[in-house]
Amino acid sequence: MTDAQLPILTVTLNPALDLSARVDAMVPNIKLRLRDPVTEPGGGGVNVARAIHALGGQATAWVALAGASGAQHGELMRAQGLTLHLFDIAGETRATWAVTEAEGQQFRLQLPGPDWSKGLGRAALDDICAQAQQGFVVLSGSQPPGLPDSFAQDLGARLGPDRLVIDTSGPPLDKLLTRPVTRPLMLRLDQSEIARMLGGAAPAIEDIAQLAQDLLARGVAAMICIARGAEGSVMATGDGIWSCKPPQVQVASKVGAGDSFAGAFVLALAQGQAAEDALCTGTAAAAAAVITEGSALCRAEDVARLMPDCTLTRLAS
Repeated sequence: MTDAQLPILTVTLNPALDLSARVDAMVPNIKLRLRDPVTEPGGGGVNVARAIHALGGQATAWVALAGASGAQHGELMRAQGLTLHLFDIAGETRATWAVTEAEGQQFRLQLPGPDWSKGLGRAALDDICAQAQQGFVVLSGSQPPGLPDSFAQDLGARLGPDRLVIDTSGPPLDKLLTRPVTRPLMLRLDQSEIARMLGGAAPAIEDIAQLAQDLLARGVAAMICIARGAEGSVMATGDGIWSCKPPQVQVASKVGAGDSFAGAFVLALAQGQAAEDALCTGTAAAAAAVITEGSALCRAEDVARLMPDCTLTRLAS
């Protein structure tokens, strides 16, 4: 990765202390002995910033932190060399757990996070926009309780077109899909959202490509990226539709694959790469993330090793 890049601000509204560990087997009604515990600073935008940092890029992580757990979260981020902009809120930053069995099954549990009081959303919008004078903004992860579902739309309207990268789910995503306002730069959709929208666990690539094209035509975003797990991702832009498939890898943990994709993708764009090249970089980063344990993200050496074996295919012009 080169040093020259546009500024990147990542936004995490609902960060978490990500705790991961291993266990022989998850068995109900008995005390389970966990081993190899790891605590990482988590949350969508935080992980995107971590991935960008791991790949040699620069990003500022805007993160809403609360209480003693929030202070611990911030210290963990600083220890990893991240540049922070803290937004203080009341309560306690939440925790998540990822427990992996000996046979590879992983159990992931999440708390909802602190409630956002009335008016806090507008203060957050003002603070984010004050930090994002130029370059790209990445809004990634879940929304905390109490925040309006229109937050991503409101942020996009404040920033202007083609600056905001969004990776969210649930009602905030539904709001973006049904009422496009100011066009974001990129919207990323994961497998669970696509299954919900297309009504099947494993939709055909043709159906995914058509959905991406339809969303593009409706002005939902300038770029639509749809995750397909081990099959990679599909991307639609005004110049065409592409699929990128990574090489087969041994999966250790799926935590952080989407955030690694988003971080690598937006970093590539910030460094002036074409969208299809950014798709390949993001695909390699997602594959690199799943070979790491727990909530660890992609490593630069793994991305460099996997990228030549990623297969880019143009599906439509």
